[in-house]
Amino acid sequence: RHGSNAVSLAHSIEGRIEELERTAIPTGIHATLTRDYGETAQEKSNELILHVLIATIAVVGLIFLALGRREAIVVAVAVPVTLALTLLMSTAFGYTLNRVTLFALIFAIGILVDDAIVVVENIHRHFQMRWTTPEKAAVYATDEVGNPTILATFAVIAALLPLAFVSGLMGPYMRPIPVNASAAMFFSLLVAFVVTPYVTLRVMKRELPEPGDRPEGPGGETRTEKRIERIYAAVMRPLIARGRYRAIALGSVLILLLASTSLLFMRAVAVKMLPYDNKSEFQVIIDMPEGSTLEETAAASQALAAQVRLEPEVTDYQVYVGTASPINFNGLVRHYFMRQGPNVADIQVNLASKHHRSEQSHAIAKRARLALEPIADRYGARIKIAEVPPGPPVLSTMVAEIYGPDLERQRELAAEVKRVFETTDGIVDVDWYVEDPQPKRRFLVDTDRAALAGITPEMIARELRMAGAGAEVGLLHAESDRVPVPIVLQTERRQRGGLADLEFASLPGPDGRMVPLSELVEIVETTEDRSIHHKNLRRVVYVIGEVAGAEESPIYGILDMKDRIAAIELPEGYRVEQLYSAQPTSEERLQVKWDGEWQITYEVFRDMGIAFAAVMVLVYVLVVAWFRSFIVPLIIMAPIPLTLIGILPGHWITGLFFTATSMIGFIALSGIIVRNSILLVDFINLELEGGSSVEEAVLKAGAVRFRPIVLTAAALVVGGLVIILDPIFQGLAASLIFGVVVSTALTLVVIPLLYYIYLKMQGHPALGGNHESE
Repeated sequence: RHGSNAVSLAHSIEGRIEELERTAIPTGIHATLTRDYGETAQEKSNELILHVLIATIAVVGLIFLALGRREAIVVAVAVPVTLALTLLMSTAFGYTLNRVTLFALIFAIGILVDDAIVVVENIHRHFQMRWTTPEKAAVYATDEVGNPTILATFAVIAALLPLAFVSGLMGPYMRPIPVNASAAMFFSLLVAFVVTPYVTLRVMKRELPEPGDRPEGPGGETRTEKRIERIYAAVMRPLIARGRYRAIALGSVLILLLASTSLLFMRAVAVKMLPYDNKSEFQVIIDMPEGSTLEETAAASQALAAQVRLEPEVTDYQVYVGTASPINFNGLVRHYFMRQGPNVADIQVNLASKHHRSEQSHAIAKRARLALEPIADRYGARIKIAEVPPGPPVLSTMVAEIYGPDLERQRELAAEVKRVFETTDGIVDVDWYVEDPQPKRRFLVDTDRAALAGITPEMIARELRMAGAGAEVGLLHAESDRVPVPIVLQTERRQRGGLADLEFASLPGPDGRMVPLSELVEIVETTEDRSIHHKNLRRVVYVIGEVAGAEESPIYGILDMKDRIAAIELPEGYRVEQLYSAQPTSEERLQVKWDGEWQITYEVFRDMGIAFAAVMVLVYVLVVAWFRSFIVPLIIMAPIPLTLIGILPGHWITGLFFTATSMIGFIALSGIIVRNSILLVDFINLELEGGSSVEEAVLKAGAVRFRPIVLTAAALVVGGLVIILDPIFQGLAASLIFGVVVSTALTLVVIPLLYYIYLKMQGHPALGGNHESE
């Protein structure tokens, strides 16, 4: 219910159960909580709140080590104020406190301190130069970085906000991340310009310069900057002075970029929607052959459960035979909660808390599958290991939808596709939505004999129903019961074991004579009609499977199977058409539509690609408006693809999937890298306006902006380290950590070189005295 708290609700239910155990539940019967999602939510929220605090303390500690105690106090004030304003905005948007919104805050901590760091560092720098009073120095320092900071902040917001428009099932799941992070950036800008200078003056008071001092003025340099400039110049001056070295440096960067992107095509970095989460449960779905009795299904289920209990991480399990277990997250799409019948069962398996086991739940589920498959084969059962999905639930990870003009031809093609599934490495739990042929017996009433005996067909149908399933014949009204109790008449179980028992059934005629049922009906053997499924009003046959190989992504499963499916020979004389995104527009031909996790993966990465294109346009327009140039924004945005030099090798080194959260990190980094580029180019322009040569302006810009750029990158790394162990958001953390480290280092080299080349091509006056050695 909207507005309810899952944790409070779970506690209320626990209290009610304890009360029932004292007052209503008989002695010797005990209640066990088999699924407590309130406890899960509380554990996750408490863990993430702790991570928010750790990230905040770590960022403050970073500033303490880099700038000093007073500067750290300023940041320690700015971060909580920004987070409080962000939570207020999140509440106004109607978001609850959940895993995604809390992760958005952790992710935001790494970027929301950027504005405060830039402002604090620049005030700290001007205080160290001691060229005027603290008040004037604070105002001047804030104003000096004001315009580029505003532009850079809106560039980051422009990079994040389009992600809020991702469509499909993943849209609502991901939306809190860009919305909360964008709000945090906006509030961090306000805090950086309003709160930060005031707090800085309160905690970083400096004495006025002595009358005899000769301050260098706002254009001077601190000792730290001079030391950085010497090191920076040793690297950059040869690159600026020699065109050959520039070409080698930029060419090397381009080669690194191409080599990094090739990791995707070589499958060294696997692409997946979201990795498996470390949950504390999974299900074993059991399907016996159609026509199996409840006893046979129970025997198979007990044998499988006996094997499950041998797993050391299993704390308890529940077996549901002939009926469904309570609805869970998978049930939203897979409809497991609707499973009924004597041939179906499932086992709910609960694991120890992740803090009390070393293996991930996915590894345990894979191990359990290998142990259960031989037992299932012995009983003729089909099993599926159903894990709680990390994102929106789907019918199955691998789904092939078969469309066509004729149902039997669809089923024949589906059988071929199913064989391809079963013979492909890494595809497991293969099944299809087609029942086995099941015998059906029709009881045809001999109307002439029945009429002579005075028995109607309705009487015969009622007798058969009563003998098999039972029939309600009345209601029992008792004073102690709140509602009437139905009276059900049914033949004893031992007398309804098969058709032979019905031969002895008799019906009373009007004259009181018992007429044997066998004299009134003729039994005809037929086959039960099989289910027909439709999707979007089109008849469809489903083939499903899971991935459990080295490449646990449906993308590679489809790539491995598409050629084999295309090679299936059809008597109609055409090849099987495979659709990857759109639904079929016609049923005249046999077609295979890939669905399942692939469909969500395609939609999310497609929407993110569109969002990224929108990001590029928005950032370009913002930078054009500020620098009044169509070429300079291209230079400023040039380092964006360079983030891949860190992101993709980072995923390769750590063995992580490149997921949707990895893509979020890549898009967010595009705004962050643009921020660094803007700070460099803006300072180069300021130095050129002050009369410096292009070479000196470039070198001084790198030295002066080196510390704030590195500090903001380090803050982002610290924020990423806090979430690197979370299975879902590992990709985001890897993108932030590896991407910002590599791209920051390259930005400090590439941007000055590209801008120097641009100014040289423009024939800037400050180049007049420079003689370049080729």
